[in-house]
Amino acid sequence: MTGNHEEHPERARALMMAALDGELSSVEQAELDRMLFTDETLREEWERLKTVKEVTGTMTFREPPEEVWDRYWVSIYNQAERGLGWLLFSVGLIGVFAWAGWQWVDELLADTGIPIWVKLAIFAAVFGGGILFFSVVRERWFTRRHDPYREVKR
Repeated sequence: MTGNHEEHPERARALMMAALDGELSSVEQAELDRMLFTDETLREEWERLKTVKEVTGTMTFREPPEEVWDRYWVSIYNQAERGLGWLLFSVGLIGVFAWAGWQWVDELLADTGIPIWVKLAIFAAVFGGGILFFSVVRERWFTRRHDPYREVKR
């Protein structure tokens, strides 16, 4: 028997998916029932879909062994400790470098023996180097986080 399914296969599949999710109106349910009644291939596909829905609905995740959880929590603690360590280390270095930079700038500005154009050139070079440094660090950080081959072992 040939039915409406062969003429509109997308409609039949859309109705079946909606029926599996329980989202059909009574008119749509009647339309799907007519299609299933007139098309044996569609009925077989419908039965397979219902079986898959039943099987996946009853599936559960297997609980991992206790050793897996132990390794997981050790890993989390290590990551948290290292993250905190790097944060404190970075904040300390930034503070020390900021203080040293401030002292250097203060002494450079106070020195009257250096011409103003040399002072400006020094500031431009230091500022430009800082921009380049942070640009490279930012790019490396972004690349490391979004590298699709990061997990590939050579």
